[in-house]
Amino acid sequence: MKTTLFTTLLLAPNLVLGLLDAKIKAKGKKYFGSAADPGTINTAIDATILTSDFGAYTPENSMKWDATEPSRGAFTFTNSDALVAFAQAHGRLVRGHTLVWHNQLPSWVSSITSAATLTTVIQNHVTTLVSRYKGKIYAWDVVNECLNEDGSLRSSVFFRLLGESFIDIAFKAARAADPAAKLYINDFNLDRPGSKTSGMVALVGRLKARGVPIDGIGTQTHISIGNAGTIAGNLQTLANTGLDVAITELDIASSTSSADQAQQSSDYKTVAKACLAVSRCVGITTWGVSDKDSWLTAAKAPLLWDTNFVRKPAYTGVDSAFS
Repeated sequence: MKTTLFTTLLLAPNLVLGLLDAKIKAKGKKYFGSAADPGTINTAIDATILTSDFGAYTPENSMKWDATEPSRGAFTFTNSDALVAFAQAHGRLVRGHTLVWHNQLPSWVSSITSAATLTTVIQNHVTTLVSRYKGKIYAWDVVNECLNEDGSLRSSVFFRLLGESFIDIAFKAARAADPAAKLYINDFNLDRPGSKTSGMVALVGRLKARGVPIDGIGTQTHISIGNAGTIAGNLQTLANTGLDVAITELDIASSTSSADQAQQSSDYKTVAKACLAVSRCVGITTWGVSDKDSWLTAAKAPLLWDTNFVRKPAYTGVDSAFS
């Protein structure tokens, strides 16, 4: 059944539509985005909000390795195709997520023991996904969460067999498959100074020195209330590498108390203004639409809409930053 805007409003009389994506674009940025997948795009209220306030979609799970290549050479794209089609139908961008990650990895990949085999497997996986969506995906998180907290490379099947070169292999395959797509390295806990941020800056320096085709750094920005103050400075530190930066998975864990919701609103405003203040920050993606959709528990109330799809003070924080 086709869902009209009128039907959606009847389902959620407290739903108020805004234009966050239009407002951030008016400030010179490229998008305000959200995580999405068939579970949200096929829910009327989610879909309405996604098309009113968000200009870019990141697949939460449908493009990860276990979802796209559960067995070697056997690819499935039903859910990822649906998301890309939804984005294209509404003129929205897509951030592909993610090509090489140690989590949500099929056991057949984890059990590989040959460096040569793993190289071929990475190249085939990356080439297949990026080629399928060539011209339809604005940016890819090519390598995700490859760093330990001390800034060293995480022990994974990729690093154990190939060392740091697995990153080069993945980025080069992605560039060859779609030369126009922006290619990102993405990680968490890059929202404050420390060893991990320093490690990312050093890693990017090495990649650039080797001629690896990398365009941007994604800082996930999963934080809790009261911890937004270091973000602007850290965004600039990452941008000083000469790459674009993006806030890729923003949520701010809180509670439903009025005091915590007020702090969360202030923190969201701080994060939004941080991206506006850094010229190389291209956009912000929240990791979901409503608290009902979040990978965190609803009790942590991390997003801009509550479980009943009512806009929260957090929404007002972002809106005021953009206004």
